[in-house]
Amino acid sequence: MDRAAPEVGQEVGHEVGHEGDAAAFLRAAQAAVLMTDHVGTITFANLACETMLGYEAGTMPGLNVRVIVPERLRAPHDAGMAALVAGGRPRLAGKAVEVTAVCRDGHEIPIELSLSSWGSGAAMGIGAMVRDISERRRRDARLLRLAHHDPRTGLPNRMRLIEDLTALLTAGTHATVLALGIDGIRTVNETLGYAVGDAMLEALAVRLRARLDPDAVLARLAGDEFAVLLPDRADPAGAEACARTLIAAAAEPIAVSGHLLHVGTAVGAAMSPDDGADAEELLASADLALHQARRDGTGCVRLFGAAMRCQAAARRALQDRLRHALDHHELELHYQPQVALDTGRICGAEALIRWRHPERGLLAPSEFLSALDASLLSLGVGWWTLDEACRQNAAWRAMGLPPIRVGVNLFSSQLRGGTLDAVVTETLARHGLPPDALELEITETIALRPDEATLSGLHSLRTRGIGIAFDDFGTGFASLSTLKNVPLTKLKIDRGFVRDILADPHDAAIVQAVLGIGRAMALEVIAEGVETAAQAAALSAMGCRIGQGYLYGRALEPAEFAHRLAEGKAPAKRRRRTA
Repeated sequence: MDRAAPEVGQEVGHEVGHEGDAAAFLRAAQAAVLMTDHVGTITFANLACETMLGYEAGTMPGLNVRVIVPERLRAPHDAGMAALVAGGRPRLAGKAVEVTAVCRDGHEIPIELSLSSWGSGAAMGIGAMVRDISERRRRDARLLRLAHHDPRTGLPNRMRLIEDLTALLTAGTHATVLALGIDGIRTVNETLGYAVGDAMLEALAVRLRARLDPDAVLARLAGDEFAVLLPDRADPAGAEACARTLIAAAAEPIAVSGHLLHVGTAVGAAMSPDDGADAEELLASADLALHQARRDGTGCVRLFGAAMRCQAAARRALQDRLRHALDHHELELHYQPQVALDTGRICGAEALIRWRHPERGLLAPSEFLSALDASLLSLGVGWWTLDEACRQNAAWRAMGLPPIRVGVNLFSSQLRGGTLDAVVTETLARHGLPPDALELEITETIALRPDEATLSGLHSLRTRGIGIAFDDFGTGFASLSTLKNVPLTKLKIDRGFVRDILADPHDAAIVQAVLGIGRAMALEVIAEGVETAAQAAALSAMGCRIGQGYLYGRALEPAEFAHRLAEGKAPAKRRRRTA
């Protein structure tokens, strides 16, 4: 017995030592630890816990844990404690839960609790690891704001607008959505830099918001698109009046960094429930109306109509069918002769796309080109056109036919991304063609908005001898500075000026002026739409050297064009053809 006592004492002392180490560890731990008994009296709170809740060291034990529970939450807290002591299942044991705690000075903080319990009845103990998650909540709030607001203007973004609109429609409230398209933002960014463009956007957002009623919501959907949500309104006249107010506000000059900037606006409107049963459909309707307004011009307001959705559906169906046409080789290139006016000799050709539709026969570009240009498919079709024109030109040369330059129309998508130079170079090399065998035709839309990469690529191509033609010059808003900035080799006079050159002195003067510009800038000039010998003679007398039009032939299939090229001349037609 005497020998056993020390052994037992040593055993007990060893266990007590471990418990003392554990308590010391919990007191010194950086994580906050809190323990209570079965009635909620705090039996242990380490320094980290007391510091977090604003208590002096050693002052929390003996208090009831209810002191850190907000008044509004004490009833459910008491019920939960009572159920647990009565033998209820500890549903929160082992789980991390987020609740609110009251600090010593009365302010509240969000905390995360990881609860555990032991024993039962009056011997029950409850413990919690406690973590202040205030910073996490602030970070989450910032992320939520970023997810729901445009970082540049601070306005709600598309996601937030959809949420607000959904809430209104779910509650049965009518709503009007205005979609605003701002024209001119890209020009400011490209000419004055993004810092000026961003400052202009901020100023514009403030101005538009000031013109709206207090309950209206202004949001920014994309780079140049805003939207306005008008709650509890579905009045066409009111929607148009609001749209006109916003258009007028945007039209006022905006002073930024010493610059006086101007933008234009078009607006599309849609109203629930007729134009959309849910938020996405209503926004889509407003977007369709905006698309129509932008087509009709800056300052236009268009209300959504069912026909717009039908047109959009038809356009999507046509784009799908065009994708099938490209995959199944239904697209073809025909070639319209370009001739020397003095000799009638073929000196070039323009490659023009045609669609050999299995049911409708051969379709001209007017049937499908606008739908193609507006789709992602335009890039694939554009590169196919370039490749096919080069392949055909190489085949004609291999047949021993006179070498000519073939013009290929570019889609705007081909100039984006800075790959044009590389693709053109590779295509010419693959077909064994020299640079002067190809001419790239660009439209005013492309010429008016060239970025640095586009201009650099065009300059590189021209330097190597590839032609760059400006199609339909004189019909739009291109200024003479365009001719200076874009590396052109040729101007194409639009057929609209050639058609009445003999009857309208204004058209004749415009043609003469374009020819003069061409001579002064060492640019070749070609007249399109030549349909009569008299027109050809007048153009030749003015100094125009090259013509293209039905007088010399429509766009021909490759074999027929090769036959004409072998003959050396394009025989002039006396009968006027129609398009």
